[in-house]
Amino acid sequence: MNKLDHVTSQYKPGAATSLENELILNWYPKRILARLADVRPRSLLELGLGHGYTTALFNRHFARHVVIEGSGTVIELFRGNYPDLDINLVEGFFEDFETDETFDVVMMGFILEHVDDPALILHRYKPRLAKGGRLFVAVPNAKSLNRRLGLAMGKINDIYELNANDHALGHQRQFCRDTLKALLHAEGFEVTWEEGIYLKPLPLGYMQAMPEFEENLQAMCEVGVDFPDLCVGLLMEVRVA
Repeated sequence: MNKLDHVTSQYKPGAATSLENELILNWYPKRILARLADVRPRSLLELGLGHGYTTALFNRHFARHVVIEGSGTVIELFRGNYPDLDINLVEGFFEDFETDETFDVVMMGFILEHVDDPALILHRYKPRLAKGGRLFVAVPNAKSLNRRLGLAMGKINDIYELNANDHALGHQRQFCRDTLKALLHAEGFEVTWEEGIYLKPLPLGYMQAMPEFEENLQAMCEVGVDFPDLCVGLLMEVRVA
């Protein structure tokens, strides 16, 4: 069996991580689209389908939309949920994709934590950026507020340690702002914009008991924009240096 198919339970409705994933994956694409509003790029190469939320949100804003996905199970789920989207969907591993085409935007949304060699992926897709093109990278943040609290409470032994949720999602590593920027710079990119995704102060179970739970979640996304070091996720726009 394709090893990616082993973790697809977390991409199905009702998964333990589904509520926060839906929140995050519907939040950050809108931030990117607002960033691109004045540029109006025409072509997008997106690595990974995940839950399909980001792909569906991006699709109507690009005339050309190519998505690479390595899991047949995830592709089947996506096609069932979004049968009418005009997407060139390529089944295969990121490491094996071949094309001479360049794109105005390349999207790596929460995929670098999954792959065997993040530097290889960045190096491989750097030539796929058109002149002046932008690469957007989103990753989980090892130094988020909730993980810092977990470390202080002895729930994890090291801030970069993978927890049960990481393993369930197929994560191979955690990033922080410093390690992500170092990787990007080493591969010849410069960071031109960054912000945080979802400032989470407490475990979800505690927050669900709070009044105005949904409103609090949205507020945590809005406030988190200015505090990337403490957020659950990091979002960066980079260009070829």
